[in-house]
Amino acid sequence: MRFGMPWPGRDVGREAEQAGVGAFCAGEFADHDAYLTVADVVANTEHALAGPAIAYAFARTPYAHATALRQLHAQAPGRLFLGLGSAAFRINRDWLGVPAERPVARIAETVGAVRAWLHAENGDRVRYSGEFYALDADVRAPVLGRLDIPVLLAAFNTRMAATAGRVADGVVGHGLFTGSWWNEVVRPSVAAGAADGDRADGGRAGTRPLEHGWIITAVDDAAPERAVADARRMIAFYLTVRTYDPFVAHHGWEEPVARVRAAFRAGDTAGMARAVTDEMLTGIAVCGTTADAKDALARRAGSLPRDVGYFAPPSFMVGRGRRAAYARAALALVGAVPDPA
Repeated sequence: MRFGMPWPGRDVGREAEQAGVGAFCAGEFADHDAYLTVADVVANTEHALAGPAIAYAFARTPYAHATALRQLHAQAPGRLFLGLGSAAFRINRDWLGVPAERPVARIAETVGAVRAWLHAENGDRVRYSGEFYALDADVRAPVLGRLDIPVLLAAFNTRMAATAGRVADGVVGHGLFTGSWWNEVVRPSVAAGAADGDRADGGRAGTRPLEHGWIITAVDDAAPERAVADARRMIAFYLTVRTYDPFVAHHGWEEPVARVRAAFRAGDTAGMARAVTDEMLTGIAVCGTTADAKDALARRAGSLPRDVGYFAPPSFMVGRGRRAAYARAALALVGAVPDPA
């Protein structure tokens, strides 16, 4: 597995690449744009992979996703990937003002339409025909040429995971993932989707779907209790969302998650953290001292994302300075995660 992390900024990022970090990803929210962050990554690194993990799929047209990647490719050929996420129903409807229904079918077509632009050769029309997108572009300028940039889908539950296997090049796993969720739910669903699809739409025919994934990571040798508390709060914050109920049921965590949600409704962030059990913490996060974190990685060696793991500092109730400190501390784990490259 290649060691990666969310882009920690230029200073820490340069230090991280020198320490052996092989991939940086960019998310997005109301205050930061995925592609602008990837531009910062490629301008300030030399070899590491870079890409959104994830960009909101429906916030942009397929054309906009593809043109951003083409411009970035000019700076970082061979280093890019694209992770797309459907986003929550309310984000699509209320924030982005786009149709929110049928996200699985819509994102499957988004992959095909983005690829139509990425794979377009000079002189050829860019064509795609589907229910949600119809392209027939005659670009009379020498600006195209095929780009084989991997397209991944953020997939938590089985339908999206199967879709990632069927139409995309792989999957981006969530920070909540445990070993059993990877091995018993997500991987079988991705594999079933890959077997069902012939990859004739330009996917990586004949290859295993890629696995990228986030790993909640909080290491602080001077104050390990604080690191553990931050990891617990991050887990609790994620679990306030009912999208993850199948994951909760899979592990039999309904009772503690009910306490998490009750504390969240009451505005009790300390109560949210207390409701996260030790079983939940050890199954999901890598946290505590450096030694604790290395032990956790050893226990989870067979159940981490196979290709790229993004060792992500907690962000809920954690300021920029502490997140940067967690990113630097995580560099001590690089040697504990073999890089197949």
